[in-house]
Amino acid sequence: MRALGKTRRLMSLGLCGAAVAAALAAPAAHAAPGERHGPAWTPTATGTDARFRGLAAVSGRTAWLAGSKGTVLRTTDGGRHWRDVSPPGAADAGLEFRDIEAFDARRAVALAIGEGEASRVLRTDDGGATWTESFRNTDARAFYDCLTFFDSRHGLAMSDPVDGRFRILSTADGGRSWNVLPGAGMPQAQAGEAGFAASGQCLVSAGPKDVWLATGGAATARVLHSGDRGLTWTATESPVPAGDPARGVFGLAFRDRTHGIAVGGDFRADQLSPRAAAVTSDGGRGWRPSQSPPAAYRSGVAWLPHSRSAALAVGPTGTDLTTDGGRTWRTVDTGSYDTVDCTADGSCWAAGEKGRAARAAVR
Repeated sequence: MRALGKTRRLMSLGLCGAAVAAALAAPAAHAAPGERHGPAWTPTATGTDARFRGLAAVSGRTAWLAGSKGTVLRTTDGGRHWRDVSPPGAADAGLEFRDIEAFDARRAVALAIGEGEASRVLRTDDGGATWTESFRNTDARAFYDCLTFFDSRHGLAMSDPVDGRFRILSTADGGRSWNVLPGAGMPQAQAGEAGFAASGQCLVSAGPKDVWLATGGAATARVLHSGDRGLTWTATESPVPAGDPARGVFGLAFRDRTHGIAVGGDFRADQLSPRAAAVTSDGGRGWRPSQSPPAAYRSGVAWLPHSRSAALAVGPTGTDLTTDGGRTWRTVDTGSYDTVDCTADGSCWAAGEKGRAARAAVR
């Protein structure tokens, strides 16, 4: 069951927050009364047809993309030009990058996913001119999905369950070296439970020690929380439907240690995704379904910068906006994106299939 579920999961899977939210929610000047207006996504030409599920937004000018065919791109001019900084040999090795975390325009850590040695971590300190492989999985039972950093030194990566528990890697030197954490503090996994390598958001952190892990594929979709950088965890059921290898929580976003949003559903295009979002205000100890959730499966979610109530969720069928902390959502764009990320200086980026990448702009 685990192998089947993972195979399915691998299928093509300068403004303030208030200003961004207002721009996304406002009707266009030419729109008819009551007509929904799409977000001010400004598409950028990446020059590739790779699918980008990994996105690290550093600022309004700098962002990194990581995706299929061993592809890593970087922009330092707001997306006007993307430079191919893919690790040498990554395409020939068949690496599938699904997550990337960047500290600035020069330093980034990328995760390639897959069974056994296909799961790898690479780091660059010179803007992608050179890369160093800092971890290669040698356990055929492990499959790494996501990574996150608390700061420029401390970070974690997670694998689907091995011996009945999710496996956690830890780094204390910015991703230059990694160690497997003891599994004693990790709850037992459910039958068929795993993470989704869909947006780089199945493992997210907030503050110096808090981290959350999203799951699906089992009887219930859960969110696991650790307050000590991955040493001990507690698991809480979410109201996002599961019960099938294609369903569960795909992405998480926390704006602080207590307020979070979970999105997901069923990634199959011919399946409905009711209750595709949930919210928490107590750090994940309890989750409530969104009163008016996104209308379809969503894989990525991000809080708008400097906002306590506005966030974006993205998926293959569109972008949704909430302005009330995730309780209600409305579709504001129908373009296909897999992941979304926002920056402290007031920019939002999105990326997805067929080389798609865009920035949010106020009109």
